[in-house]
Amino acid sequence: MLRIRNFSIVAHIDHGKSTLADRLIQEAGLVDERQFHDQMLDSMDLERERGITIKSSAVSLPYVGPDGTEYRLNLIDTPGHVDFSYEVSRALASCEGVLLLVDAAQGVEAQTMANLYAAMEHDLVIIPVINKIDLAAANIEMAKEQIESDLGLDPDEAVLCSAKQGLGIDKIFSAIIERVPPPKGDPEAPLRALIFDAFYDPFRGTVVAVRVFDGSLAAGNQIFLMSSSAVHKVEEVGLFRLNREPAKSLEAGMVGYVIAGIKTVSDVAIGDTVTLADRRAPEPLAGFKSVKPVVFSSIYPVSSDEYESLTEALEKYKLNDAALIYQRDSSAALGLGFRCGFLGLLHLDIVQERLEREFDQSIIMTSPSVRYRFKLKNGEEIEIDNPQDYPDPAFIEESLEPYIKASILAPDRYIGSIMKLGLERRGVNSNMHYPTTGRVEITFEIPLAEIVYDFYDKLKTVTQGYGSFDYDLLDYRPNKLVKVDILLNGEKVDALSVIVHKERARARALNMCDRLKEELPRQQFKIAIQGAIGGEIIARSTISAFRKDVTAKCYGGDITRKRKLLEKQKKGKKRMKMVGKIEVPQSAFIAVLKTDDD
Repeated sequence: MLRIRNFSIVAHIDHGKSTLADRLIQEAGLVDERQFHDQMLDSMDLERERGITIKSSAVSLPYVGPDGTEYRLNLIDTPGHVDFSYEVSRALASCEGVLLLVDAAQGVEAQTMANLYAAMEHDLVIIPVINKIDLAAANIEMAKEQIESDLGLDPDEAVLCSAKQGLGIDKIFSAIIERVPPPKGDPEAPLRALIFDAFYDPFRGTVVAVRVFDGSLAAGNQIFLMSSSAVHKVEEVGLFRLNREPAKSLEAGMVGYVIAGIKTVSDVAIGDTVTLADRRAPEPLAGFKSVKPVVFSSIYPVSSDEYESLTEALEKYKLNDAALIYQRDSSAALGLGFRCGFLGLLHLDIVQERLEREFDQSIIMTSPSVRYRFKLKNGEEIEIDNPQDYPDPAFIEESLEPYIKASILAPDRYIGSIMKLGLERRGVNSNMHYPTTGRVEITFEIPLAEIVYDFYDKLKTVTQGYGSFDYDLLDYRPNKLVKVDILLNGEKVDALSVIVHKERARARALNMCDRLKEELPRQQFKIAIQGAIGGEIIARSTISAFRKDVTAKCYGGDITRKRKLLEKQKKGKKRMKMVGKIEVPQSAFIAVLKTDDD
């Protein structure tokens, strides 16, 4: 145990976390030059393309110290994005120390602060590391100043490195060995191990990643999962190298994997405690909570005969992503589909892209929505995440929507643009803080529904790419919420319904009607596109019909001849409108998600 070090690397997005992990793996000799590729711990193509970590992963690094002592350094890599913050907190609970990475050119950013607080909550040893010192734009003194003023850490303890060039990697290893304490735990006590990750192996079932705090675990043991009360027999335990490496047992303080014939990832809860079935721990490890979805959207196949194939794809996808929640749903306009819950917008984006790429699915996603609460006049309180379940307005006493605390960090020249964007999105209680000269941190309390659509894209636009964004859920607050329906020739298209703030309803309905007017194909009859709240029409666009010039054959003569032909045409159009069907193309659903100033 004295020679084990458990640590994690945390950083703002794009500060070089995966690159540093690559250098540590190379330096430890786990991979030779021929087998090496960038982002070794990022196994998905999507992770490499976007340069982000989506799934946390672990690797055990053998390292020989300057005095010849052999150490085992367990690196638990974590996702950087706010959507996966629970996964990060479980990974941090498995460590004794973190490397807090700061970009020498960009300095401390919003998520650097969030990660620092998360590490402090777990009482971890924090080693500041200034990365990218080889860049021409690197300003090491500025980074050190920010480490002292913003993070409250000793800048003289910061380790300087360039993960890309491999500079300073040996100093990082020395800092880990010297500063991160060895794990504590009682090897003789009943087993307590924290599940910090799980993934699916098509041949072995679910592979569970654990950090053992007390006791030991070996093949043949019967284990008991404390949150689900499930009992399984352990088939294999081992260590994470670049591939799984079986071991005789996992002792207190170690990080490794357990294979126990668990069929799906959703049978395992991240943050759960594993103990032995015949010698159970008196209480689980602290901090377990079930992950709750924040953003909801419905997924439908483009063609209704692809429903079975979408069902199979979601079942297979769920094996690797326990955070995705879905249930069957149906729509008059789009047929059978699924209502899905996501951790956030990036999670939604990744699910959509992976279904299209890895499972070859052509899908339509409806407008993302959040979970609203409604207090009814009979004293009942209900929660809904689907506009189709909106209660009768006559029975609503009060409607509430979720608020978040949004932190935006950007150069101070963009203050005006950020304030304008925040106020447009109903932001309140704005605060300003200058972490360093030239940089400003602005916090807003803002409805979650306002950031669900395109807030992040708009922020990047108004700050020319320099703005970074982080958020925490706050609470539910009363607001005037209404349901806007879209009618095509008087028929409601349920998949286009949205719940919005009353003051925003008309603007949103007009935008949707105009977008649909551009996307819907013209017919032989006139199409009325209307936005309505209940029976009240609040917006309208009209697609004019194709018209043949029936009066072209009339040369001169009485005007009544032309009128007669036009009236005959008008009656024909009216009959056609009664039997005509309006097909809503996939592009129309996508267009409605965009705002008017895109």
